[in-house]
Amino acid sequence: MAIEILKLVLPSFFVFLAGFLAIERLLRAESNRRKAELSADRQKISTPIRLQAYERIVLFLERISPESSLVRVNQPNLTAKKLQTNLLTGIRTEWEHNLSQQLYMSNKAWSIVKNAKENVIKLINTCSEKVEPNQPAILLSKLILETLVELEEHPTNKAIEFLKKEVNELF
Repeated sequence: MAIEILKLVLPSFFVFLAGFLAIERLLRAESNRRKAELSADRQKISTPIRLQAYERIVLFLERISPESSLVRVNQPNLTAKKLQTNLLTGIRTEWEHNLSQQLYMSNKAWSIVKNAKENVIKLINTCSEKVEPNQPAILLSKLILETLVELEEHPTNKAIEFLKKEVNELF
């Protein structure tokens, strides 16, 4: 009698098990397909935003580079102290305007950008200490450019090169 029951129950159990495994595999495949679809949709949205963040940060670095900052903020009859203040204010303003871009960049890239900014500020401040505050701004400008030429590595170029490399790797 027990053998008769096993003859009926055992095949039913195997049919049930096969059906269960097939449905589970089908559901898992569908779940993976949906995840892949969502990931692709997210990437379609986030990739342009990330690329734009890198573009904006490269523009930031170009704008704070001493060569372009000096041309942009230098005016006739400025003193060295006022030029220093204008340069630092410009860097601070640009920085604050681009802070949110860190959300879309790697931690290493953001760290390198911060270091570049700090190195430009350090360069300006170091050169400003060597010039009397009331002297013409042209003397400070000249000293900044001369010091920049003497540096082994341009403060913003290293960061720009890193960002270009990272963008090429990401996209």
